[in-house]
Amino acid sequence: MNGALHRVAIPPALRGFVSAAPAQQAFDLEWAGGRITRIAPVAGPPEATLISPAVDLHVHIDKNYTVDEIGEAQGDLGTAIARMRANRAGWTAALVEARMTRALEDAWRCGTRAMRTHLDWPDPTAPLSLQVILQLREAWRGRIDLQFVSLTPLDDFDKDGSAADRARILREGGGVLGAFAYCNADVEGKMRRAFELAANMGLDLDLHVDEGLAPDATALACAAGLAVEYGLQGRVTCGHACSLSVQPRAEAQRTLERCAHAGIHLVALPTTNLYLQGDWSGTPLERGITRLREAREAGVNVSIGTDNVADAFYPYGSYDLLETFGLGVQVAHLPDAASWLPTITTAPARAMQLAWDGRFREGAPADLLVLQARTGYELITPGGRKRTVYRAGVEIAG
Repeated sequence: MNGALHRVAIPPALRGFVSAAPAQQAFDLEWAGGRITRIAPVAGPPEATLISPAVDLHVHIDKNYTVDEIGEAQGDLGTAIARMRANRAGWTAALVEARMTRALEDAWRCGTRAMRTHLDWPDPTAPLSLQVILQLREAWRGRIDLQFVSLTPLDDFDKDGSAADRARILREGGGVLGAFAYCNADVEGKMRRAFELAANMGLDLDLHVDEGLAPDATALACAAGLAVEYGLQGRVTCGHACSLSVQPRAEAQRTLERCAHAGIHLVALPTTNLYLQGDWSGTPLERGITRLREAREAGVNVSIGTDNVADAFYPYGSYDLLETFGLGVQVAHLPDAASWLPTITTAPARAMQLAWDGRFREGAPADLLVLQARTGYELITPGGRKRTVYRAGVEIAG
């Protein structure tokens, strides 16, 4: 199908073509056969903003929409984990499929093109959610690229010698190896086993690290060192890193420099971290958002993700990544909001190694997210986030 857009702003970071034009330059864009055929600057102010469809690097679509059954945790991560563990015993494939499908449909309507979901995987045997995600990955192919990660507490990662079996299952299914690390005894030694398996079996790693406010948490720093040691530069994603926010600036800076050298992909999760971190007996002062500004300045590839939706870990939310992005801009004091749009487009696309980097150029997919926002300030308003979604040049139902 052929089509065109007129007088849209294309943020400089999303321009895959040579242009020295200012951020508020307006462009006309045309497409045919599902591919962009022409991008040209035009006179006058932009009437909308064009970005590529969102890429959600860190979600949990196996356990979303369960808060009405199990209640919220009110800031206590341990309580959320315990309630989820008890609830998981009653899961069926049909229930999990329904929750996952609801999440995918929500994300699709909001304009998301790819997601990476963590699957709770506490036991040696594969969880029932694995077969469901494999089926949905095929059913949604061409609409949402779906990746999955095993989520296992670090202390349980290989205590029964089952880690190699888990890694083999992931390799056969095209998955990513994962673990949850926070203030564990011998954290580096236990993480080393995960890096060893990933390197030997050709797997990427995606780790929950330092999800708390202990200033002596070191999982992120350990991951950076091990990524270099095992030759996994650019293939390790680390989510949360809340402890980085309460560490001395110089110490945090050293860790971020190690992350940049190791090619770590760092993803912040504003909604869940705001909910779970900080004091619940009064108004919290420490909020847990990781050091996004410092990370980007250090050269780290940084993303913002949705994380939990309507479960004990975060009882609110949806899979509208633009809404989460707006919250992240405000809570982390990210200036020039439009310059941070790569955190939900090109940066997670790089971490997931997607075929399209998310930048617009002639020949790129006509997968378009047209926002009513005319400026970066309007991106953070409900009206500015109103959107039209095109996939292969065809507008999808909102």
